[in-house]
Formats: sequence, C-alpha cells, structure tokens
Amino acid sequence: MKNEGEILSLSELNPTYKILLDRFIDYLILDRGLSPNTRDAYFNDIKRFLLFLEDRDIQDISACQVRDVQDLIAEMNEMGMASSSLARNISSVRMFYRYLLGEDLVEQDALTGIEMPKRGRKLPTVLEIREVERILDQPDLNQPKGVRDKALLELMYATGIRVSELVHLNQSDVLLEEGFARIFGKGRKERIVPVGDIAITWVKTYCQTVRSLLAKKGLGGDVLFLSMRGRPLTRIAVWKILKAYVLHADIDKEVSPHTLRHSFATHLLEGGADLRSVQEMLGHVDIATTQIYTHLDREYLKEVIQTFHPREQEGF
Repeated sequence: MKNEGEILSLSELNPTYKILLDRFIDYLILDRGLSPNTRDAYFNDIKRFLLFLEDRDIQDISACQVRDVQDLIAEMNEMGMASSSLARNISSVRMFYRYLLGEDLVEQDALTGIEMPKRGRKLPTVLEIREVERILDQPDLNQPKGVRDKALLELMYATGIRVSELVHLNQSDVLLEEGFARIFGKGRKERIVPVGDIAITWVKTYCQTVRSLLAKKGLGGDVLFLSMRGRPLTRIAVWKILKAYVLHADIDKEVSPHTLRHSFATHLLEGGADLRSVQEMLGHVDIATTQIYTHLDREYLKEVIQTFHPREQEGF
C-alpha cells in the first residue's frame, strides 16, 4: 500500500478501476465543484483503496466486503497514519460508495457499520527559538539562492504565513516601507500582518539583488518568491527548501512549513502576546483554533509557578 501523502498515478490500476476513479473525479469536479486540493485528496485516498483491493485480488468493486475495509483501516493504523488522515480516508471511501450506489454500480455499501476513528486533538510540533535561529542561519548568503531562501524563511517565521499563502504572495503585497504584509487566506480573505525589521531587510535585499535578475526571464509575474528558473515557487519547492536547511541544522524533529507557523504562534504567546492578536495574525476565524497554541504557554506558566511561587519552594 502506498504511503500517506504520496501522489498516485492512474497507471497502476486495472482498467476497470481506472474508469471508476476517472468517473468519480469527474463527478467531484462537475457535480460537486470541489477545489483542486480537495479533489486531489479524494483521488489519492480512493486510489489507495483500490490498490489495496487489487493486492487482495479483488478485481471487481462489487466484491468488496465490510471486512476488507476494516482490514484497510487496520493496515493504515499499523502504518502510523494520524487519526485525522485516517478519518479523511474513510470519509473519501464513504463518498465514493455514495457515488457508486447513486450510479447503480454496486448494490451494497461496504462501509456499513464502520465508524469514524475518534480524533484526538494533536498538539503541533513546535521548534525552540534557538532551533529556529539555527535554521535561519543555514542559507549561504554568498549565493543568490541563499539570499532568496533567507528572505523566504525570515518572512515565514516573522508572519506565521501558510505555505499556500506564501507561494501566492505578490511583491505588491509586502509593504516594505510600512512594515506590513497583505496576506490572502482561505476564501481570499485578506489580513494585514506586521513584518519585523529583520525580515523586511532580507526581503528588500532579495528583491533588489536576486529577484530582479530572476524576473528578467519573464515567467513569474509579480509573485514575490521565484525559483532559480524565474517561475513562482510551488508549495513542494518550499517544503524541500526548508527540509534541506533543517537537515543541515541537525534538528531531529519532523519540520514542515507549518511548523514555522506553529512556532511563530507559540513564541508570541510565550513572549506575552494576547490570544486575540495571534488569532488575527494567523487568520483564524474561530479563536478556539488558535487556543491549541497555548499548550506550551500553559506549561511555561506552570513551570514559573513551580519555580518561583513561595508555596512551591522546597521546605516551605
């Protein structure tokens, strides 16, 4: 079975399953109007399901039984798949069966009686300040790529921007003199986030010395961060850039672009920022979403009490 998160291709499926998956994706696009990201998630989840059936020599979807789906769930659990990803996979297969039943392609739902896994609230991975600094110190500032990467990483940590927002950020969205960035989040909702002096300095340096050269290739429009070929950076490219510097910094944690966002929020709270301000900068509609970042803040405060409160002192 393919690993969670892997992009799958149609070539691995038998002809019957190829047709089913093709029709299902067309249904999602034409009838449900799903976004490309959501559509791709369904594609990968259903492809994983169909490959699992093929591994069991089940070549006809109507032959799939409840126990087969149960075994798939058990296998994904053994792989260590997060409960949220597992729940999404089950939801995708459930939607697939609704489509199959609606098209009279199967007579029974193989997910009958299968419940969603309980989704515990997973606390985000957070880097310590010194770990962030080590990552930020990795780019080679004598190379154009290093200057670009330095500006990119500094801006990510300075604003808590999502990687999907970062790759669509235009030059005109970063108000260098004013020290603010206009970030367009989910649903194109705009928010204004202050940008610190260090990040502003590096973005200026990048724009003046590196981006101006890359832009001559005429492939990037007004997009702020360009590849060395002059095209807009992709989310995967940003992920690879960060991963390389994490490796060079010798940090033994699972770090993704979202980890910098988590760290941005947690470090602000630890420094005394109020929750509402952090909520605004992250672009969270519901403050409950932001409250997940307070777990380290609470632990820090507990440690302060245990260390300095007179009633906690030994021998009191």
